[in-house]
Amino acid sequence: QVQLVESGGGLVQAGGSLRLSCAASGRTFSRYSMGWFRQAPGKEREFVAVQTWSGTVYYTDSVKGRFIISRDNAKNTVSLQMNSLKPSDTAVYYCAAAGPSKVIVVAANDYDYWGQGTQVTVSS
Repeated sequence: QVQLVESGGGLVQAGGSLRLSCAASGRTFSRYSMGWFRQAPGKEREFVAVQTWSGTVYYTDSVKGRFIISRDNAKNTVSLQMNSLKPSDTAVYYCAAAGPSKVIVVAANDYDYWGQGTQVTVSS
């Protein structure tokens, strides 16, 4: 069982930066691929970024070059540094964990555990 708690959301102007953090419980954190998803009002939850248990990183095209995902296995945390934010980045951001058996980790149904979400609002 893994419990995830996000923090770091808030209101920022376009062009600004925010850093989201996700703290995970459990002693097997390093075996999980850790991802970030987001969901805007009226839209489906979408993949943002993942760092797999082996260290591979994937981003959705719309955030490449602006967002950076990183993890600290010693501290059981994963972070999402978001730079050059746009109003279109406004959404609730969720941290999620996928077990080591999962190979494809860019779809929401690949993930086993989810945080409660944190709101990110980017004003124009």
